[in-house]
Amino acid sequence: MRRDFCDGVGIARLLNATLVLPKFEVAAYWNESSGFEDVFDVEYFIQKMNGFVQVVREWPAELASKEPFRVDCSKRKGSFDYVETVLPQLLEHHYISITPAMSQRRDRYPLYAKAALCQACYSALRLTNKLEKKASELLETIPKPFLSLHLRFEPDMVAYSQCEYSGLSPASVQAIEAAQGDRKPWTGEQARLWRSRGKCPLTPNETAIILQALSIPTNTNIYLAAGDGIMELEGLTSVYPNVFTKSTLLDGEDFRTMHGNTKAALDYYVAINSESYIATYFGNMDKMVAAMRASNGLYKTLFLSRRAFAVLTSQGLKGNLLMEGLWKVHRDDFVMGVGSALPDCFCEFKL
Repeated sequence: MRRDFCDGVGIARLLNATLVLPKFEVAAYWNESSGFEDVFDVEYFIQKMNGFVQVVREWPAELASKEPFRVDCSKRKGSFDYVETVLPQLLEHHYISITPAMSQRRDRYPLYAKAALCQACYSALRLTNKLEKKASELLETIPKPFLSLHLRFEPDMVAYSQCEYSGLSPASVQAIEAAQGDRKPWTGEQARLWRSRGKCPLTPNETAIILQALSIPTNTNIYLAAGDGIMELEGLTSVYPNVFTKSTLLDGEDFRTMHGNTKAALDYYVAINSESYIATYFGNMDKMVAAMRASNGLYKTLFLSRRAFAVLTSQGLKGNLLMEGLWKVHRDDFVMGVGSALPDCFCEFKL
């Protein structure tokens, strides 16, 4: 969400367009109905973006009664050019809603567009006072020292990956099947190749194995930055019992009535402020957390390698040999800074 919005700011500046504050998608699965103003400080954002891109709260009156022309660039790849492709549609329809291209090359942006994107990502977006206060309370409540762990093993995540797992509980299997729809898991050789490419989310138990391989003590305090739908969590907590979540640490009616985006904002706040951050995936939140941490001088950030785990286990490695192999892979990744930051997090441009 945050990264897509930052991309939208860069695109607005690239097209010399006025930016309307976005509306978040409504998702019943995540109990989601929050808006931009429920998460971010709107006045602060508009003030900080002044001089970079014009921002308005709502559509102008003459356009408010119409639906914006939708432009979906999410599947565009290669040398995709917003000015050549999207600007003509903006000039024709006057207002559009856009889904940014997933593979866009921000390094090819002119400096003024990079400046707007970076200003939005690293300076202008801050939580509302109420939400930041709640997030600060959460951070103070977590037993110290601790590491933040972003674990992704929800039913929809596994269903989307099209990966098959053995040994799951009947409840987990049922939840995955309910989320699959027509998206069935790969089988046979295709399944093996898919897993060896690192496409399958790590289970909580596989995560625990890698943490042990990294010599992380089993009495470590772990803050679990995740939703409430994580399956097979006992695979982690049976090895690392000191696992804490926002739902166990925070109380109060205001927390229980929070929606998906506001709860995710709490996890994001803890993740960018924790001494150490480990992620089992490399999604948009993880990329933004890594970039913000690097920008703030926090470099104890590590992404667990799904590919390495799949390859090493497919070779039949077990016990100490598996642990040694996992340790070496992650040591090399950490030394090289693999995935540790987005290049644009270091930009400091002045107009």
